[in-house]
This record gives sequence, C-alpha cells and structure tokens, in this order.
Amino acid sequence: MPISQKTVMIIEDEPDAAEMFAEMMRVNGFRVLKMFASTPSIPLLMQEKPDLVILDVMMPDISGLEVLRYMRREPELISIPVIVVSAKSMPGDIKVGLDAGASIYLTKPVGFLDLKQAVEQVFQKA
Repeated sequence: MPISQKTVMIIEDEPDAAEMFAEMMRVNGFRVLKMFASTPSIPLLMQEKPDLVILDVMMPDISGLEVLRYMRREPELISIPVIVVSAKSMPGDIKVGLDAGASIYLTKPVGFLDLKQAVEQVFQKA
C-alpha cells in the first residue's frame, strides 16, 4: 500500500499541537483525522481503523493511556501502531506509556524530524 493511502488519526486536545502534527503528516502524504477528546475518538477508531495513531496522554476527558489500553484489548485495533506524544517526560511516565502498548513514546515539544523518524520507524516494523 503506498504511503499516500495511509490514514493517521491524531488524538490531541491542544488545537495548535494537533494542527502542527496534522500538517507534518499531510506534508508526508497521509490522510489525517483529528480528534480533540479521547471518548469520541473510540467509535471513530473502530470505524476508520487508521494505519497509525498519534496520541496525547493528558486529555480533558479520559487519559490517552485509557484509549491505548482499549485499543490493545480490541482484536480489530490491537495491531495499529500508536505513537504517544506527551508532556509527561519522566522515565516512569514513559515506562507506563510503553507498557500500555505504545509503539514509540515521544516527549513534547516534538519536532518535525522526530515525528517523521518515529512514523518511518513504526511503518518499517509493520
């Protein structure tokens, strides 16, 4: 499947950060879906089954980690790679994110190259 047909879902409550990640993904030819809260993202995940999810941990409703744990329990979502992007940068926070099932854990602020490399890394593993 050519990369241009891949869909990335961004679940990030800060509109500026969400748009920045979305723009980074569009520049690389991805179709982008943006969600600003965790709860409504779950039915959309089930419907769309994106090729990749970029997920913030600290969300206004339920934690991004809860979304991640949900994905890892669902047979239809279990294999979708998730790049966690969080301001939580302590080693314990990173371990919790990886233990919950994150493919890669990036700490904010995330630069264009860091995100691009993480996305490439995730798709190379797939």
